[in-house]
Amino acid sequence: MSEIDVGAAPVRLSRLRIRTVEQLGGTEEEKLPRSLGALDLSLLGIGCIIGTGVFVLTGVAAALYAGPALIVSFILAGTACGLAALVYAELAAMVPVAGSAYTYTSATMGEAAAWMVGWNLILEYAVSAGAVAAGWSGYVTGILGQVGLDVPERLQSVPSEGGLIDLPAVAIALFVTFLLASGVRHGARFNAVLVGVKLCAIFLFLVLAGPKVDPALWHPFAPFGWQGIATGAAIIFFAYIGFDAVATAAEETRDPQRNLPIGILVSLGVCTLAYLAVAAVLTGVVPYTALNVKEPVAFALREIGYGFGAAVVAVGAIAGITTVLLVLIFGQARIFFVMARDGLLPGWLAKIDPRSGAPRTATLITGCAVAFVAGFFPLGAIAELSNIGTLFAFVAVSVGVMVLRRTRPDLNRPFRTPLVWVTGPLAALACLYLMVSLPPATWIRFVVWSAIGAVVYLAYGYRRSPLRPA
Repeated sequence: MSEIDVGAAPVRLSRLRIRTVEQLGGTEEEKLPRSLGALDLSLLGIGCIIGTGVFVLTGVAAALYAGPALIVSFILAGTACGLAALVYAELAAMVPVAGSAYTYTSATMGEAAAWMVGWNLILEYAVSAGAVAAGWSGYVTGILGQVGLDVPERLQSVPSEGGLIDLPAVAIALFVTFLLASGVRHGARFNAVLVGVKLCAIFLFLVLAGPKVDPALWHPFAPFGWQGIATGAAIIFFAYIGFDAVATAAEETRDPQRNLPIGILVSLGVCTLAYLAVAAVLTGVVPYTALNVKEPVAFALREIGYGFGAAVVAVGAIAGITTVLLVLIFGQARIFFVMARDGLLPGWLAKIDPRSGAPRTATLITGCAVAFVAGFFPLGAIAELSNIGTLFAFVAVSVGVMVLRRTRPDLNRPFRTPLVWVTGPLAALACLYLMVSLPPATWIRFVVWSAIGAVVYLAYGYRRSPLRPA
């Protein structure tokens, strides 16, 4: 073993190139300014969790996979996420540095493993953001159509669906990108307002549709069997990734040891309850076979005679989906930023804009990539691909927290995962089970994507890393 000086302290090297926890984060000049509190983080998590999952993917998952047993799919996915959230909370409080799962893996399993996690986080954030923008487009074009402003079909559909480009999806992705490039505080304020709007929309849906629930529509409860429930859980797992986005904001959080666990656990708890309520009511007012539409919640209200309510909920859905898009682009920009700061991506991605305090270049590149994905790729394929990247990262973090308990028992842990030797393995196994439940085509794309990532790392990151032996 040898040593190399990176930043403020020497990093002891091994073949795995593991960074010490003390070394993570770079120099003071390379760190992001801290400006977010516990409420900001909770709203950030809610902003990301409640959105496309409840307003869009509930319909797809019910119609094609789970049927009325969608509520069981949400419980299954929520349980896996709850276990992972407890693991994340310990690491986020202990390592309050940008980068989320990438950073945690770097401190536990080394540079190569961290690179693969970071590479697959692109699926979680950038690709997911493309799916979110596509869902936003569906709601907007639906509202515009109701008032007589029809968007030409070729400009609201991707090429594989017979269109030219999903122009509304591209437009919202670019708008949110430029908002975030102006600074995290601007984005946080915008997010807080829209979170309030979408929570009101969900409440309105439950109030209007709740009394109309017909239990007969819950039969057959699980038309596709357990496999359908599990596949549905794997698909809607996409809906829960917001708490991971809270961890990406660690470096910009005041008193992170206290506020990060609060933000992660509060946002996940609130959103899980909302999901279960919406899933139960949605499948109880409209036959599940009719829910494979871009705007299932608004569609359900129209079907039971609440045209005005449907329009209000659609506006809330637009607000909700916008916040998800905002947080995902925010998170991906931070992933690029910290990977560049570690020397695994070009250094200009780690530059902080002096006026906004944001990684402006990383944000702009992320937003343009999201706009491209949203404009030219179908929603279903995007969601499935993003889920497998997320689950892979969660498995790595679940293993990482146990590794760090063994290798660094001396570290201060402001939040400790309860029963870590039970919670950690269960979190990893639950996420692996959901990964296995995804369609074979998704696995093929995942393997190809990971292979491309390995080639990029060997060609660039491995050679340029500051942790390479002298």
